[in-house]
Amino acid sequence: MKKFYLTLCCLFVLNGCSHLDQYMNVSANASAQEKFRACALTEAQTKLKNGTLFAQDMSATKEEIVNTCLKKMALEAAGIDSEAQSITSGILNSLQGLK
Repeated sequence: MKKFYLTLCCLFVLNGCSHLDQYMNVSANASAQEKFRACALTEAQTKLKNGTLFAQDMSATKEEIVNTCLKKMALEAAGIDSEAQSITSGILNSLQGLK
């Protein structure tokens, strides 16, 4: 829990810095921890911009960000990261046409 609060504090501090991109964009050769940190920062910043970062309690927000990032990393490791969105969109559009 302390790490989550520390990450959020770092996000707020780094949010004003122009160097935030170096923490949010990592190379393909980055460690799993670096990739997770980049994903968590991106998700937290997205929620902050959308005004949903504090819509739930901290525990629920933390779990949501952790689960989202773990799923993204697992899909990426399986080679189904960016393709998944377009495949799913195509399927849904086809099914919507049958409606």
